[in-house]
Amino acid sequence: MINGQKIVVVMPAYNAARTLRRTYDEVMAQGIVDLVIVVDDASHDETVAIARTLDRVQVEVHPVNRGYGGNQKTCYRLALAAGADIVIMIHPDYQYAPQLIPAMASLVQSGFYPCVLASRILGGQALRGGMPIWKYWANRFLTLTENFLLGAKLSEYHTGYRAFARSLLERLPLEKNSDDFVFDNQVLAEILWLGCPVGEVTCPARYMPEASSINFRRSVRYGIGCMLTALAFRLAKIKGGGALFPGAV
Repeated sequence: MINGQKIVVVMPAYNAARTLRRTYDEVMAQGIVDLVIVVDDASHDETVAIARTLDRVQVEVHPVNRGYGGNQKTCYRLALAAGADIVIMIHPDYQYAPQLIPAMASLVQSGFYPCVLASRILGGQALRGGMPIWKYWANRFLTLTENFLLGAKLSEYHTGYRAFARSLLERLPLEKNSDDFVFDNQVLAEILWLGCPVGEVTCPARYMPEASSINFRRSVRYGIGCMLTALAFRLAKIKGGGALFPGAV
C-alpha cells in the first residue's frame, strides 16, 4: 500500500515455473504490494503448483489457453474485483526489474500519470540486457511509426511492465480488445485516445533462455497488428468519429 492506496501486482503466466518464484520474491521485497494475482493460461509445467505455495498470491487457472491478451483481461478483472487502486502488470519471466514498483506506483498515485510504462529503450538498457538486435530495431521502427500515427512521444510501446490507476482501467473497453499479443498495443492506443498522459521510467531488462519470447512469425503478426491499430486510430481522428475506434468511451 502507498498513501492508503491498495497495490495489486498481476502476472499473466504461461510456462513460467523456472522464473515465477524469483520474480515474486523481488516483487514482495519492495514492501508495498498488498496482493499478487497470477493467472495461468493453461501452462504445461509447474507454474500453478509453485504459485499456490506463495504467500499473498491469488491464483486463477484458465482450463484452456486464452492467449496473452485474454490472460490480461482476467488479470485486470480480478485486480479490480480485489479492490486495487493501483494495478501493476509485470511478466513473471524475470526479464524486468521489480525494484521499479515503488517508483511506478508513486507516479500513478501522484495523479499526474494514470499509466506508467517501464521502458527498456530509455537509457539504452535493451541491447545491454541482451535484446536480440532484430527485435531492437523492429521495436524502434514500430515505435517511431506509432508515435507518428498516434501523435505521441513514447520511447516504447512493447514493454511487459505497466502500472495503471484503477480509474483508468475502469474506462477502457478491455473485453473488446484482442486476446493475442496486440492487446498491449490496443490498450495504449485507447489510453492516448482518451487524452491521458503516459509516464515512462527507464528499466533494465534481462534476456535469458528461460525468459518468455515469441517467435519470428508471431512477431511479424504482432507488428502488423500494431500498425493496423495505429492506422485505425489515425483514421478515426481524421474522420472525427469516436465510434470508429474502440478507445472512444
